[in-house]
Amino acid sequence: MTNTTSLSLDVEYQWVDDAQQLDALCNQWQALGAIAMDTEFVRTDTFYPKPGLLQIGTGREIYLVDPINLVDHAGFKALLANNNVTKVLHACSEDLEVLRCCFGVLPTPVFDTQLAASFCGYGFSIGYGNLMKAMFQLELPKDATRSDWLQRPLGDVQKNYAALDVAHLLVVYGTLLKQLKDKNMLDRVLADCQDLVNQANDTTQVDPDYYLKVKHAWRLKKPALQILKQLCLWREQEARRRDIPRNRIFKDVVLFEIAQTKPPHLAKLSTIEGVQGRAIRDFGQQVLQTVRDALSQDESTWPPLLPKPLPKESGGLSKTLKATVARVAEQQQLPTEVLVRKADLQTLLYSVYDSRAPELSPRLAQGWRYEAIGKVLLEQARQKLEELT
Repeated sequence: MTNTTSLSLDVEYQWVDDAQQLDALCNQWQALGAIAMDTEFVRTDTFYPKPGLLQIGTGREIYLVDPINLVDHAGFKALLANNNVTKVLHACSEDLEVLRCCFGVLPTPVFDTQLAASFCGYGFSIGYGNLMKAMFQLELPKDATRSDWLQRPLGDVQKNYAALDVAHLLVVYGTLLKQLKDKNMLDRVLADCQDLVNQANDTTQVDPDYYLKVKHAWRLKKPALQILKQLCLWREQEARRRDIPRNRIFKDVVLFEIAQTKPPHLAKLSTIEGVQGRAIRDFGQQVLQTVRDALSQDESTWPPLLPKPLPKESGGLSKTLKATVARVAEQQQLPTEVLVRKADLQTLLYSVYDSRAPELSPRLAQGWRYEAIGKVLLEQARQKLEELT
């Protein structure tokens, strides 16, 4: 779609691991309209991502910032929060989490080139390497994709790989910006980018509704569902406190079995698969106490029963809604996934066949999506409800 012959795989970069040096650079970057950003991190044995490298591109220079001794750097935090400097990232969700965990600040405003590319016809959820190839016929190396970014010193291959992730990102940004303006879709992309930042901010708190994600939770009666909810909350808090993955404490399926069994003592708890040995020693008493506490709470505070899986007769409405999404997506020259997610359709279908009151997900009920597709889907759901009643 676009051809730029000046882009190269031969890049130079500066290594930054000194607070004073970073402070001086941040003062310079505060005057820029946009900077390219990326992060490299490791997250195999921890709840929180461990930052290994921050990459900054200004269009002329590339900086590889060692974050290990710079986590409290006020200058960089101010840069992240500067609304006059757009932070350009690709597929930014994980990067936002890394920056929030490392610096306690989310960058704003953000421009996600992966998201923008989906509005410009490059496909949904395209990787940065494939986007560079599609735009500029430039093949990025993949040598260090699965590197250990916490090791020191980093190898030259790692550094070059990391530098290339931001070397041409502002060129991508400029190209997409022009295409979005030509398509009159820039406002939509900026709104969706802000939604990504808002979602990243929401994850700073323990999710009280994680239990809804547990497979087959709809099968549980209210006492067991109450226990499952409280077990999920306890596990989340424990995982964050210990900085270990949730599954290192208990997998979802184990929490489900505990909720069903309602064990009154360790002997009964230890009969559940996945709750033996070290798990009993480390968490047994806490689990039993969580079960007791859950059941002792006022029943008016217990979660309501979850809806059963959609009935077979919902298939007709599902096909109708999907056909509408496909038609509107084609008209707007957008991937269907950009307009409507599977979860959005599920919310609408459940509202018709369970609560008997058509309701859109928050994503479809507001902003540009409501005008583009939400109100059409809602009207179709209402018509179907009239047929059912």
